[in-house]
Order: sequence, then C-alpha cells, then structure tokens
Amino acid sequence: VLQKWVNREISNFDYLIQLNTMAGRTYNDLAQYPVFPWILRDYTSEELDLNNPAVFRDLSKPIGCSVVFIKIYFFFRYENFEDPLGIIDKFHYGTHYSNAAGVMHYLIRVEPFTTLHIQLQSGRFDCADRQFHSIPATWQALMDNPNDVKELIPEFFYFPEFLENQNGFNLGQLQISKEVVNDVVLPKWAHSPEDFIYKHRKALESEYVSAHLHEWIDLIFGYKQRGPAAVEALNVFY
Repeated sequence: VLQKWVNREISNFDYLIQLNTMAGRTYNDLAQYPVFPWILRDYTSEELDLNNPAVFRDLSKPIGCSVVFIKIYFFFRYENFEDPLGIIDKFHYGTHYSNAAGVMHYLIRVEPFTTLHIQLQSGRFDCADRQFHSIPATWQALMDNPNDVKELIPEFFYFPEFLENQNGFNLGQLQISKEVVNDVVLPKWAHSPEDFIYKHRKALESEYVSAHLHEWIDLIFGYKQRGPAAVEALNVFY
C-alpha cells in the first residue's frame, strides 16, 4: 500500500483509510473511529488558493501546538508535570485527538449519532455554544483553546449531508449572538456543503498535502507516537 501511494497509484484519501484500518480504527467503534487531519488553516478568504502554501496547516506539528504561545504552554506543562503517586507519566495533552464524544460532536445532525449524543448528555442536546455549528469557529477554537486538540473524521472529505440539519433538530441558539444553530456555517470560499466537500477533498489531494502528509502520519500512526521522538514533537498524550 505504501509503495502504491508513493507511486501515486492510490489517492491520499485512500491511503489514510487503509492506514486507519491497519491501525485497528473502524467505523464500528466510536472510541477507535478513523482519524483524518485538519489540512487547511484558511477558513476566511473569499477564494481558496491551493497553490499558496500559506493556506495549509503545518502537518509536521500536532494540531494542539499550531500556535506559538500554546506550544510554549504544552512544553512547560510536560516539563513541570509530576504525579505524586508516580503512576501517571508526563504528558502534553490531557485529552485526545480522536474520541467518541468528538465523533458525536461532528456528526450530531445525523442519526444514529444524534441519539447517541443525547444519551451522552443525559437525555438532551448539549448547550448550543459547545456544539459543532461553524467550521471557521471550530478552527479558531483550536487556535485559542489548549484543551481542544480534535483532528477531523473522514466525513469531512466525502459526506456533505453531515453539514446540514436535514432532520430539523432543535439545537438551540448561541448565548451571545442569539444565532439559531441549524446547518453548519461554512468557510466563505464554500458556497454549499457539496462545494465545501469538493474543495476540501481537492485540498487533501493537492501537491502540498501529498508532499507533507507523511509528517502527520508519523505523529498519529508512526514513530512520533511515543518515546523520545514524541516528547521532542510535543506529541505525548495522557
């Protein structure tokens, strides 16, 4: 599979799906759901220029330390962490880049994930401000909040329906703006959910991502998962 990918006989999307499967990740287990990378960082431009490297996220760094001040925060958290009982090893991140709650968060508008989310929240929808309501806002939250290190799920590259509230669920309204949470707010460069998926998939298969995807794979599936390489890459999870 690796050789096929290097020879460009299979797409980046197909290669990532294969890697997830080999790593034991599966659509049948929310705790081991397939994980895909955030690949862009431009969610505000009117047009998306895939020939400009500046629109892409740095795939060599964990999503949690894409910003310098957060990077410093995690460095010192790791250096100064000490479990008095000596049971818990040092870590940079107390949460994970993929977990069941995160999958339900993204897929809240689609069954059976809606029902699972309601069960998780003791029989009701979570507070609207904590729900997945906007792609630009979700990216900005990652940049501002050291406790959010969620990567993406494969649906961001092929399934426009999860961005629409086709079932008409009452997801509440945001506290400050009073905006009703309905369909997911898209980046300015996407004119519809289908357009977002088309351009996002195109970005995944772009020359820039093809040249740098292996750096993210090292973090999630490869040699930077644990040990000294993980410490150096600020990639140690609780």
